[in-house]
Amino acid sequence: MDSNALLCTAIANHITTSPQQRITFAQFMDLALYHPEYGYYSSDALKIGFKGGDFFTSPNLCSDFGELLAEQFFQMWEILGKPVPFSLVEMGAGQGLLALHILKYHQQHYPDFFTALEYIIVEKSPTLRQEQQQRLEDFPVRWCNLEEIPPNAIAGCFFSNELVDAFSVHQFILETGELREIYVTTDKNEKETNAPCPMPHAPCPSFVEVTGEPSTPQLAEYLDLVEMNFTQSAYPDGYRSEINLAALDWLSIVADRLQRGYVLTIDYGYPASRYYNPRRSQGTLQCYYHHRFHDNPYINIGRQDITAHVDFTALERWGERCNLKNIGFIQQGLFLMALGLGDRIAGLSEQKQPLSQLLQHRDALHQLIDPTGLGGFGVLIQSKGLDNTEISQPLKGLILPE
Repeated sequence: MDSNALLCTAIANHITTSPQQRITFAQFMDLALYHPEYGYYSSDALKIGFKGGDFFTSPNLCSDFGELLAEQFFQMWEILGKPVPFSLVEMGAGQGLLALHILKYHQQHYPDFFTALEYIIVEKSPTLRQEQQQRLEDFPVRWCNLEEIPPNAIAGCFFSNELVDAFSVHQFILETGELREIYVTTDKNEKETNAPCPMPHAPCPSFVEVTGEPSTPQLAEYLDLVEMNFTQSAYPDGYRSEINLAALDWLSIVADRLQRGYVLTIDYGYPASRYYNPRRSQGTLQCYYHHRFHDNPYINIGRQDITAHVDFTALERWGERCNLKNIGFIQQGLFLMALGLGDRIAGLSEQKQPLSQLLQHRDALHQLIDPTGLGGFGVLIQSKGLDNTEISQPLKGLILPE
């Protein structure tokens, strides 16, 4: 398989120097994706898009996705009383396409808003940051780390598109009715200790899975937060899934930095009751490699993306503890239709373009609202610091079309 040998060695060394010569799956995933030299998001292995990429996102289809989001941001600015500056903080900006589409649209259609706008990108990947800087060189964009933003400094909106799914997750499995965490060790350590490997994956020789006591009480606290009880008889022995503690840490920081405004999160995922459905007995972990997906994170290490669906119930409830008010949760397709995507589809027939381009554009718009694909993504909007009058003004994207 196409694994990065240097990354595999680095992970193996990390395991060897760790207590009990094992690491949590969350640590393994973090190294595979974010190792500063060899991780998927830190190296040239990361490729997004249709040609030669591992996956694509909504902004790769057409500019309409960003332009419709731009309409929502403009309304947010109006609701907040047109503050100057209005900060748009995009977290995980990919290739910079979404930022480009948003900024161009604001510049052309809402020049007063564009003048008031402060666009900030939070990007962990040095490879992507370089691409973003090249693509956005004609716009006043600032890059920083989330931790560098002072507390209560932002009036505006923190937003992300397919960010939270790439956070490193803990994995657990039920064994004789008890919650056990999944750890990763080397094949050599596993043979020496004769530890069992009951997992369904077929890992490469370098790494195998073992189970043990949960690494932190936060795992049980997370399940209490989303009110999931795995001791019920409905859950079979061998049931496994994920817990995204990193998402809660991220939301805590975002809420702390936001003084007044919104948090808009777009991603694929479910409410907790669907996420932890007994029938979803192997969790939601997926790997993307050359536009193909599978569930084995132990191949193509450093060459493939590793993701897990988002538990939106956890974001809603943890947000409440961080003084974020839930404004609404809706599917992406309905969200975009409410912002005017239907009108754009209807107006295609009036555009003077070659038929092939019109058909391609129409197909892209339909993909954005396809309930079995991108249109089925979740859109969660939370707020902080709004008064009753501001909260009472409904956001356009949450008004269901009749």
